[in-house]
Amino acid sequence: MIREIETASEPSMTGLVKGILHDLQVLIRQQLALFKHELKQNLQRSRQALLLLAAGIGVAAVGGILLCFMLVYLLAAFTALPVWVCFLIVGALCCAAGGGMLVAGIHTLKSVTVPEQSIEALKENVQWIRNPR
Repeated sequence: MIREIETASEPSMTGLVKGILHDLQVLIRQQLALFKHELKQNLQRSRQALLLLAAGIGVAAVGGILLCFMLVYLLAAFTALPVWVCFLIVGALCCAAGGGMLVAGIHTLKSVTVPEQSIEALKENVQWIRNPR
């Protein structure tokens, strides 16, 4: 009778397999949730970088068109430089400011990475499911 009680408390082989499969399903769901979260974060960073790039382009264009005319004629009025030299100076300054914003946007865009750890973990789990050795 003692042996019957001991064997009855031990889990069956099918119960163990079901438990392992359940744990595996939970693990894969958690890894997919992590992957989704990391992907969402990367998309948000990409969006921010693209907004920076668009703002840099917009500011450079608007600054290059509107303020340049005012600065060119202001520079020409206070110096003996020809108007075309004043256009050159002011245009170069506007391009430098816009270029700085573009570099900042590109730098932010390069910091966006693919969630490699999550992808590798998912690949390992799929491979383990296919080949459980």
